[in-house]
Amino acid sequence: MSSSINDSLTVDLAGSWSLTSPDSDHSLSISLPGDVHSALHAEGLIPDPYFARNEEVVQWVAKQDWELKRSFVLDDAGGDWYLDIDYLDTVASVYVNDALVLEGNNCFQRYRPDVSKVLKTGTNTIRIVLHSSISAGAALQAKQPFYIPYSTGNSPIPNGNMLRKPQCHFGWDWNIAIAPLGLYGTIALKKLEIARIENVVTQQIHNDDGSVDLKVTVALFAKGTGIAQLYFSLDDERVRLDVGVNAGETSITHFFHIDKPKLWWPAGNGEQALYALSVETNFETVTRQIGLRTVELITTEDEAGSRFALKVNGREIFARGANWIPADALFSRSNPAATGDLLQSAVDANMNAIRVWGGGFYEHDWFYDTCDRLGLMVWQDFMFACNLYPSTGDFLENVEEEVGYQVRRLATHPSIVLWCGDNELVGALTWFEESRKDRDRYLVSYDRLNRTIETAMKKALPDAIWWPSSPASGYLNFGDAWHADGSGDMHYWSVWHENKSFDNYRSVRPRFCSEFGFQSYTSLPVIKTYAEAKDMNIASPVMELHQKNAGGNERIAGTMFRYFRFPKDFPNFVYLSQVQQGLAIKTAVECWRSLKPHCMGTIYWQLNDTWPVASWSSLDYGGRWKVMHYLVRRFFQPVSVAAIPSDDNKTIRFSLVNDTNADVVVDISVSLLRLDGERVPLTTAHAVCTPDAAVTALSIDADQVPTDCLLAWRFTASNGMGGEGHYVHGTYKALELQPAGLTVLREEKEENGTVELTVTARGLALFVMIESEAEGRYSDNAFDLAAGESRRVVFTPTKPLASGVPEFRIYDLQSSQSVDS
Repeated sequence: MSSSINDSLTVDLAGSWSLTSPDSDHSLSISLPGDVHSALHAEGLIPDPYFARNEEVVQWVAKQDWELKRSFVLDDAGGDWYLDIDYLDTVASVYVNDALVLEGNNCFQRYRPDVSKVLKTGTNTIRIVLHSSISAGAALQAKQPFYIPYSTGNSPIPNGNMLRKPQCHFGWDWNIAIAPLGLYGTIALKKLEIARIENVVTQQIHNDDGSVDLKVTVALFAKGTGIAQLYFSLDDERVRLDVGVNAGETSITHFFHIDKPKLWWPAGNGEQALYALSVETNFETVTRQIGLRTVELITTEDEAGSRFALKVNGREIFARGANWIPADALFSRSNPAATGDLLQSAVDANMNAIRVWGGGFYEHDWFYDTCDRLGLMVWQDFMFACNLYPSTGDFLENVEEEVGYQVRRLATHPSIVLWCGDNELVGALTWFEESRKDRDRYLVSYDRLNRTIETAMKKALPDAIWWPSSPASGYLNFGDAWHADGSGDMHYWSVWHENKSFDNYRSVRPRFCSEFGFQSYTSLPVIKTYAEAKDMNIASPVMELHQKNAGGNERIAGTMFRYFRFPKDFPNFVYLSQVQQGLAIKTAVECWRSLKPHCMGTIYWQLNDTWPVASWSSLDYGGRWKVMHYLVRRFFQPVSVAAIPSDDNKTIRFSLVNDTNADVVVDISVSLLRLDGERVPLTTAHAVCTPDAAVTALSIDADQVPTDCLLAWRFTASNGMGGEGHYVHGTYKALELQPAGLTVLREEKEENGTVELTVTARGLALFVMIESEAEGRYSDNAFDLAAGESRRVVFTPTKPLASGVPEFRIYDLQSSQSVDS
């Protein structure tokens, strides 16, 4: 999406501003869009917040107010002028020529205050006072008719739930707690000529004959009556309308008829056809990319409860994806290129869905534009997470305006398939002493908020799909969707938070699991960006500060004791933490995909990180692929084969899943993999799977697998897909693994800086992981090799290498646990 206005009618106020604080003598410059912490760091006034224990050193910044100021020249102050501001974070007073023109209190709204009366021809000044959200939150809490609890486990900075600001800014169990202040979007002065475009909303009518009528509704805002010339364009079709406008908003509708539409499909199901829509006045142009598609949420009742399945263009789509959190803890540091790289990594790992989680931002337009182009279905939460919230009239009115603005802003994106009221607010009713003692009061308060969100969403976009909360067992169902798996969407956290075994994932049968995860450490090259050599110990204060989940380090280590022999040193501890993270999520996804169509979605927690930290992410901060992400690419492949043990562990079935819309024929060869690396053929299978289905291709008795062997398989499918895997019937620590004898040959390719690696094993090598300080992508990684096998891997650096071939480290399971390297 993009919007532009005639340059002669716009004064862009982005760029350099002065930054001071009435609470200290700091005086420096800040670039907008930007944030106060980054500006202070750039001037050397605070250290890098992400390094070592600097989080503790920079927290003072959010405790005081900050003033941003600049001047601008206006050749002619006559006429109607307004400020255009969005992503203003958060409690702010805006002055033009010392006249107060805006009191902002919602990071998720767009402000357009009229400033005509305070401007003058010549030099003008604009001042933004960013008030401490910590002080503002405390003041608002004190005004509540009763106390509104917030999650102290997530948010060491109190009362963030009082503010319409990203909740993770106050800390989270993966985020730094520094409560940023800033402005991350538009800041401009614009002249209003006749009318301006407030929003553009589309509705699609898909006709029985296959044609589509696209209804385009434009809201125009005017100061008085007049005639506006309005132009609608869809690809090559263009029409002009002369429309009368009155003071306030005027709604104009135009229909386009598309006789033979190209449909937009989720990734892997068809093309992502997009049409260019533009709406113009003589002074302004707004453009949108439109994807034509139908979407339904199927919640029909069945024997197990009720379904939860997304249907696009009449076809049910199994959602394979991950949860999205802000791309950076300091949001102004995020950008289209870095965000696009993260989303591309999702698609490259065979994902077709992203859940924008409710404790961050409604993302910039370019985030959703990228999802449109890549075919990523977006589950969009409204920005409420893991706390209780006020239900006073002023708060709900603020929320109503926020929801109306955001839904209309994002309404045209074909990627957004579902709007969800909040993240875990129903469960939060049981987390606090106050709400446990007086559940009715807090439940009614929650319902008022939830109803306000739903009503505002449906007013803005009547056809949008609404889901009340995540997780939820259904509409107005306030049950335990963390453990009840019969209906709705589920958050399943028993393996991580309750310390259950990986096998426990197979004890539930979700209809759609929208959160589940297991932690690992961020990769060693990323750890080196925030920790010195002396701090590279899992119990060091620096490493503990970069672990935000209480007991997280102990759980990672305890799980290793359960499944593995303990690693020999710190780098291998990091590596092994990533291996077990991947195994945990692989166990869940392979089992739940095999239940298709009972289960129709697995959205793991989480895709990305906001800063370098131990977390549940499969991508490091900065975008490197962890071990898990390479595993994700395999277990999310549209056609996949997985070994799943029976409940009594006596048989092992091979599940064949086909998410494509055509039959596939698959040949599977199963072998025993001895600890010396020799493959011993066991059996073969020839299986057929119909479209959008899961079948059992074959089963074997578990006693066919000796205790000193792994079960291994390879498969090829008639559509060209294929893969391999192994299964351990027991624990990895019980295996007397022998040295793999890995060798690596390197060959540099000059033309684009890529490096070709050939990895060869003399013995059995499990989870072979190649790593270097240089950032880049490996064509394959975290793979297995039997004795005598080789794997060719191409490393493509993110940016040209400064000098020569980088040094590569190589890990495998046996060497990570062996005291003899």
